Amino acid sequence: MNLKVRLALMNFLEFAVWGAYLTSMGRYLGNIGVGPEIGYFYSMQGVVSIFMPALMGIVADRWVPAQRLLGFCHLLAGLFMFATAGYGLSVGEHAEFSTIFTLYSLSVAFYMPTLALSNSVAYSALSNAGMDTVKAFPPIRVFGTIGFILTMWLVDLLGFQSNQNQFVTSGVVSIILFLYTFTLPKCEVNKGAEQKSLVDAFGLRAFALFKEKRMAIFFIFSMLLGVSLQITNSFANPFLFSFGAQPEFINSFGVQHANILISLSQVSETCCILLIPFFMRHYGIKNVMLIAMFAWVLRFGLFGVGNPGFPGILMFVLSMLVYGVAFDFFNISGSLFVDNSTEPALRSSAQGLFMLMTNGIGATMGTLAAQALVNAYTHPQVVGSDTLTVGDWQSCWFIFAGYAFVVGILFALIFRTKKA
Repeated sequence: MNLKVRLALMNFLEFAVWGAYLTSMGRYLGNIGVGPEIGYFYSMQGVVSIFMPALMGIVADRWVPAQRLLGFCHLLAGLFMFATAGYGLSVGEHAEFSTIFTLYSLSVAFYMPTLALSNSVAYSALSNAGMDTVKAFPPIRVFGTIGFILTMWLVDLLGFQSNQNQFVTSGVVSIILFLYTFTLPKCEVNKGAEQKSLVDAFGLRAFALFKEKRMAIFFIFSMLLGVSLQITNSFANPFLFSFGAQPEFINSFGVQHANILISLSQVSETCCILLIPFFMRHYGIKNVMLIAMFAWVLRFGLFGVGNPGFPGILMFVLSMLVYGVAFDFFNISGSLFVDNSTEPALRSSAQGLFMLMTNGIGATMGTLAAQALVNAYTHPQVVGSDTLTVGDWQSCWFIFAGYAFVVGILFALIFRTKKA
């Protein structure tokens, strides 16, 4: 099989594992009585992202080939995901938070490092084949987003959004990828003298960049914007599901097929990547990042004014389309800014610090704060066989939008880029 096709299939499976539950898990957790703790489940992804990828990266560098470690991590992630589903099935509507959270967290702890490991496998294989990774990898990576979207649709169409079978789906795909890794090209381990230290692996050297005022301001705002990153992944599905408490919306597309509606966000994300070079060239790094910040204002604000009926659902569709700009324009342009603003010796550590501030600290703080806000404005309500989270969702979305607006204004006033 062609190498690019093999790596594309690896990426497809890698992100299909995640897509099976990431956007619909909140709906299921509400059904089993742990709706007020949804934020902890999503914040755990940020917590383990702080240290597990670095630890597994050291193991892959020194002792276990990356493709083999990728497989073992997926085996463990899949088994713990099966255990999470099994526990959920056994207890029905009255799950113990501590038990299901622990099983889920163990699965996520082994899954999150595979995002970096799969990249390492692809880069290694492409380099060994004499290909340019900058040109060859992006089309391969697109298949990851396709995999994510397809399992979102699968879980939706099979009726798994409200039950534990979304975790079973994720576990099955993990085990398939574990088996598939035995067919992947071998990656070499580095047994030489020059091995990455713990300081380098965790990107700690990059903290020296805080001595420079401009970089310190950038990383602080990266954390503040990172607060927004997981809010809609955590709460969009339970929010859309809450309209099921209103008779006029109970059979609407947005309620019955929330995952398919939300998947427009991933489609938008894929397309918006292509717009970044044009915007960077014509508007500059600061303006592109400002566009991203105010796109988050629209992302949240449109949720606040929409509903699953017509024309209200158009607000939701617009929110999904705006997501690509909100997510990509900051994550990718921010990564490019870091790359262009740091010395070659610090670039890898600086990228690690950028991810730590956005997807680690920022996203974790944001998800927990959003959970507290949602708990304050909403409450569970049993409708038929489902438990919905109903209440003043509109105020929640407007508060999130207001926060993003304030961050954007402060960034515009405080951050300065060097003139070319």
